[in-house]
Amino acid sequence: MTVPLRQGMKIGSYIMRQRLAGRERFPLLVELEPLFQCNLECVGCGKIQHPEATLRRRMPVEQALAAIDECGAPMVSIAGGEPLIHPEIDVIARELVARKKYVFLCTNAILMKKKLELFEPNRYFAWAVHIDGLRERHDESVDREGTFDKAVEAIKAAKDAGFRVTTNTTIFTHDSPESVRQVLDFLQYELDVDAMMISPAYAYEKAPDQEHFLGVKQTHELFSAAFADGRRRKWRLNHSPLFLDFLEGKVEYGCTAWGIPSYSLFGWQRPCYLMSDGYVSTYKELVETTDWEAYGRGRDPRCENCMAHCGYEPTAALATSRSPRQSLRALLSS
Repeated sequence: MTVPLRQGMKIGSYIMRQRLAGRERFPLLVELEPLFQCNLECVGCGKIQHPEATLRRRMPVEQALAAIDECGAPMVSIAGGEPLIHPEIDVIARELVARKKYVFLCTNAILMKKKLELFEPNRYFAWAVHIDGLRERHDESVDREGTFDKAVEAIKAAKDAGFRVTTNTTIFTHDSPESVRQVLDFLQYELDVDAMMISPAYAYEKAPDQEHFLGVKQTHELFSAAFADGRRRKWRLNHSPLFLDFLEGKVEYGCTAWGIPSYSLFGWQRPCYLMSDGYVSTYKELVETTDWEAYGRGRDPRCENCMAHCGYEPTAALATSRSPRQSLRALLSS
C-alpha cells in the first residue's frame, strides 16, 4: 500500500487542525466535476445521462477555484465526464497545485497523450487513469475497442515524462479474485504505476448495465479472496489499510459522505458524488442543511449495497487518525 509520506503527513495535520477547531464535519477531498460530457459511454456509468445543453456546459475556472477555496479541502479529484475535454482544465489543475492542493486528474486517457504537454510534473499533481481490467475486460466495460491500448500508451508516456501516475479500477460482478489480481499485477509490474485505487461499482440508476453491481456480501467475498495469502501487502494500493479491511468485511463502518463531497456545474451535490438529492451553493450549506442521518444502510434503500470509496474511505481515514496503532500501521504501509 502506498500514500506518499508528505501527503499522509499533510492530511494528518489537516485532520488534527479541524478537530482542534471543534469541527465535526469537514472535507478531506473534493470530487470536482467541471463538466459532464464524456467521449465514452461506459456501461456502468450514469454520469452522462444529462440533456445535450447540460453536456455542452463548462465550469469557469474562477468558479472551480472559489469552491475549493471555500471548503478548504487539501485534496481534489477532478472528474466528470472526461476532464480533458474542458478547454481550461490545465489552468484549473495548475491553479490548484499553486495552492498546494493534492490534485488527481481522472481520465479515460483517450486524450491524455495529446494533452500531456499542457501539464508539468509536480509532487502535488497525479494522473488518475481509469483501468477496469485487462484489454478485453476494459474495452468491454467502456464499450469501445482499443481504449485499453490507448490508456497503456498514455500511462507509459506520462511516466517517461516524469509524472506521477495512479489508476482507478471499478469492480463488478463479472470480475473474479483472479482477474483483480491480474490487473493489479499488470499495473504495478508491467506499467509501474505509482499507486492503484480499487472500488466496488455503485448502482447508478441510469447506468446502461444494471445487472452487474456487487452486493455487500459479494464484495466481501471477492476482496477477501483477491487479497488472500497476504497478497494485498505487495501492491501499491492508494487506500488506507482500514478501508481495505472494510472491503474484506473485517470491519464495519458508517458512511461519511461529507468527507468526500462533490462539486459540479449544479453546485454542491447532496448527499454525495453518487446520489443527487438536490444542490446547494456552498459547502457550509451542504454540511449544515443536509440530513445526514437519513442516509446509509438501513436508512436509505439506495445505500444498501454501497461500499464506494467516496463514502467509506474518509471514515477509515478518520478512524486511522484516532488510533496510534492504526496510524503506525498506515505509516508502515506507505
